Amino acid sequence: MHGLYLVWLVHERGFSPALVATVLAAGDLCVFALEVPTGWVADRLGHRVSLIIGSFVQVCAMLVFWQAATPPALLASSLLVALGDAFRSGADEALLYRSCVALGREDEFQAIEARTRSVGLIALVLLLLGGGGIVAIAGYGAAWMTEVGLCTAGLVMASLMVEPPAAPVLVDLADGAQPTSSAERSVLRKWTLLGSLILPGAVLDGFASVAAFLAQTGGDAEVAGVTALVAVMTLSEAAGSWIAARVWRNDGRLHLLLLASGTAVLAVSLVSSAGVAAAAVALAFFPGLIHPLRAIALQRLAADGVRARIASFASACDMACTTLGLLAAGAVSARRRRR
Repeated sequence: MHGLYLVWLVHERGFSPALVATVLAAGDLCVFALEVPTGWVADRLGHRVSLIIGSFVQVCAMLVFWQAATPPALLASSLLVALGDAFRSGADEALLYRSCVALGREDEFQAIEARTRSVGLIALVLLLLGGGGIVAIAGYGAAWMTEVGLCTAGLVMASLMVEPPAAPVLVDLADGAQPTSSAERSVLRKWTLLGSLILPGAVLDGFASVAAFLAQTGGDAEVAGVTALVAVMTLSEAAGSWIAARVWRNDGRLHLLLLASGTAVLAVSLVSSAGVAAAAVALAFFPGLIHPLRAIALQRLAADGVRARIASFASACDMACTTLGLLAAGAVSARRRRR
């Protein structure tokens, strides 16, 4: 059902775009509120345990989402999805980084993270196209059954993972390679550094959500068209991650350059509604590129006992920007429909 949620909610269930945007924003706010607490749970109980909990909740959320026919039911399903996402967020990144350290491949984390993200997005495109075909042939019910089955497979995979040993690694991002202790940094410098790494990617996520929502809920939106659009958007994001695996210089200036480029694309798209689809594809590229770069930077900054929390904090900032983007997109969509 990836990429078809909005079409299903607006055109099949009959919910207004403004209501859908508000409910999805509420889910993002829930993720925002839960990110750091669930990150603390992951760091305390284990990142594998957190992934298992999140995957189980996700299965339950999909079942509720499938049956949602009223605004309260839709809100409940959105909040369950948020809870599952919060438990998985941060834990997956920390588990991968610690596994790389345990295998003596810490320097390969950026490439592995980027390639994994890229391959996952390409697989998502294949699933998206398959989902569109299932809807066209057998209807939304069959697509939802497939979605629940895939989420269940994710739960099984999480259960088969292994918790790696502790990896107390901390790297000074000023030179990108030399270990240092947290005592050598001032609190102000550390938070300034965190902000410079986290905010560009979070704002780009918000920009991408605005363009994607407007493109998918246009007046002439239909299953085939939206399926094709989301597929291209996902491939664009995958292309960004593929390039991230080959970026050798990863510093704040690159992140700011990507942010400036994304700002320019969004500004141009808002001038004319005819360019929203192209902007959605272009803006999907930037999160794909910047997130793997941010992941390695944050994991090198973090001590072993707070890896999931720092990654979750970054994700919370992403959610905050996405929430603002969805609310803005819902308002813009409603205004355009009144014209």
